[in-house]
Amino acid sequence: MDVYGLLGNPVGHSLSPPMHEAGYEKLDIDARYVTFEPPVERGADAVESAAMLGVSGLNVTIPFKQDVLDAVEPDDTAARIGAVNTIDFSTDPPTGHNTDAAGVVRALEHHGVSLDGRAVLVGAGGAGRAVAFALAGEGMAVDIANRTVEKAVDLAADVTESVVDGSASGHALDELSDLLADADVLVNATSVGMEEDRSAVPRDGLHADLAVLDAVYSPIETRLLRDAADAGARTVDGAWMLLYQGVEAFERWTGHRAPVAAMNDALRSSLET
Repeated sequence: MDVYGLLGNPVGHSLSPPMHEAGYEKLDIDARYVTFEPPVERGADAVESAAMLGVSGLNVTIPFKQDVLDAVEPDDTAARIGAVNTIDFSTDPPTGHNTDAAGVVRALEHHGVSLDGRAVLVGAGGAGRAVAFALAGEGMAVDIANRTVEKAVDLAADVTESVVDGSASGHALDELSDLLADADVLVNATSVGMEEDRSAVPRDGLHADLAVLDAVYSPIETRLLRDAADAGARTVDGAWMLLYQGVEAFERWTGHRAPVAAMNDALRSSLET
């Protein structure tokens, strides 16, 4: 039996176990998905322990995505983003990957969103970094708006230096309405909307030519997505990004094409409980 798992603190709320185990069951793969919750200062040590225990792969979440960089050999994407969320122990040393980037791309493509033109990204934190590199890597011009504008500017510089076809620029949040006027895609990579019924994006900036992805998945329909739907925009809820980053890890670990429908059903059933 192969053992995969999630490394984080806390992990009790995670939706990854039912999602991955639904995939194993559907494909009749002899595997289990478990959770590991070491002390916050022991993330890198936990990677070494997992390797000694024979764990085949790990997902990594808060607060360890940066901590584990020194315990693995990051691929180019993870190195550029500066964070690892998937570890493959089939290599020596273990390789680190960032499937959040693929998750946002595959979520948008699943909904028929064309990844060209201009994107507006709200947030320059960990999730924002993955989204910025992903969209710019697809050739988009990415306008990054953040509460601390210097952080947006720094991220934009990192992205522009690393990607070939795309570009990025940093902005303050009060520029959002102007930035959205010519945008094709909007991604909220902040936690705004998770704890309270509000949006990080001004309603009057939304329009029918936008595709809007909110990385927040609880609640599944956020204030931003309701406002976007009212404006006639195409909406993509955050569970799709969560699903596809998991799908990417599943396929990397098992070598099988993921049963996306079964994994999606399990994820959404868990969200409803």
